[in-house]
Amino acid sequence: MDRREFVKNTALGVTGFTILPSGMLFAKDTDKVRLGYIGVGLRGRNHIAEGLLRNDVEIVAICDIQESSLKYCREQFVKAKKKLPVEYTGGLDAYKKLIARKDIDAVIISTPWEFHKDQAIDTMRAGKYVGCEVIAGITEQDHWDILKVYEETKIPYMTLENVCYRRDVMAVLNMVRQNIFGELIHLEGGYEHDLRGVLFNDGKNFSGKGAEFGPNTVGEAQWRTQWNIDRDGDIYPTHGAGPVMNYIDINRGNRFTNLVSFSSKSRGLNSYIEKVSPGHKNAKIKFKNGDVTKTMLNCANGETVTLTHDTHLPRPYSLGFRVQGTEGIWMDVNNSIYIEGKSAKHDQWDKAQTWFEKYDHPLWKKYAAQAEGAGHGGMDWYVLNAFIQAVKQGKQTPIDIYDSLTMSVITPLSEKSLKEGNAPQEFPDFTKGKWKERKNTFALDDSGL
Repeated sequence: MDRREFVKNTALGVTGFTILPSGMLFAKDTDKVRLGYIGVGLRGRNHIAEGLLRNDVEIVAICDIQESSLKYCREQFVKAKKKLPVEYTGGLDAYKKLIARKDIDAVIISTPWEFHKDQAIDTMRAGKYVGCEVIAGITEQDHWDILKVYEETKIPYMTLENVCYRRDVMAVLNMVRQNIFGELIHLEGGYEHDLRGVLFNDGKNFSGKGAEFGPNTVGEAQWRTQWNIDRDGDIYPTHGAGPVMNYIDINRGNRFTNLVSFSSKSRGLNSYIEKVSPGHKNAKIKFKNGDVTKTMLNCANGETVTLTHDTHLPRPYSLGFRVQGTEGIWMDVNNSIYIEGKSAKHDQWDKAQTWFEKYDHPLWKKYAAQAEGAGHGGMDWYVLNAFIQAVKQGKQTPIDIYDSLTMSVITPLSEKSLKEGNAPQEFPDFTKGKWKERKNTFALDDSGL
């Protein structure tokens, strides 16, 4: 059975117990979710690709200001033999016509970061579920502004942080919940990914060639590179923070209390430009963002967390996860686990896969066939499916507004810490005290994943 047929036969039959947050929601149960997409660049088209494979999704409308993105998107629909969506373009406010449509239930936002806040707020006020790519806002105040509108509208907002659904990450979550690591003490994660070929290109190829950035390039080099010129901080914290938050019940019996950040000198991007295009003017740019940024957080329950942003230097991909407790440790860099008294040899690492096969998360066991071939090793299917199921059932999203704002606000807080000479920053409590009573229900069942 191919993936499309599998989705058709099973997507509408998801069952399981449901634990809902207080103050929920509006009754809704539908066989099909009608989606609008704001931003159909590379990441937006990734989400389009997943939506086109589902028989419980109808893509009603798309919005982008670039004809090239719309063109690539049309080709996706033609190839999938699906009806072309209505297009909105022509200016930065074009998305407002999309969210005004009465035949849209939810909106996926995949635009450059600086647009997320206003587009999400307007979408909530229009009564549509928000599935937003990282990050939520630029300043700390942006995050409070988003929360204010959520509290007014009660429309769910979900950061589409796919790493929360990565197979090994969820296997470790299963192990944590079965107390395999004992009481957790210290955790690490981050974004450790060589992005030099993404931040610069030749205006024709999306990655790997050229030393240009800005409006005459393609892909994320059009906008993402500028962030590394203008700001110093952890500008992409959610890949590491999202999974770690689930391990230690952040916003659900625990919370981050404060953080401090440190940033190295910036040399990697200049070196890269000089290598690919000797003498290029961009090699002389003073990039404000350090090549390696470390952020350390304290927690109400006594754990420590370290996040790393490392995207300017040559290195293999890793998110640098470390989960360490009184009984053992997992580190993803060397794909290893050690559990005292249970590992094969004393004081020697086991291959992590041995443990992951035993503790594979039930959701991966159940839906791996559906996720096969999906983006980023299948986790793109899981994060979109979680969002779709929440919309279909009229319930809260599994990564909710508080989670979304918490993992995102690390960016402006780290920036402020660096500006103030590595000064500690008090971490905002977006739950306003509710974290003490809330329970961690992430991926406990398959009612919404």
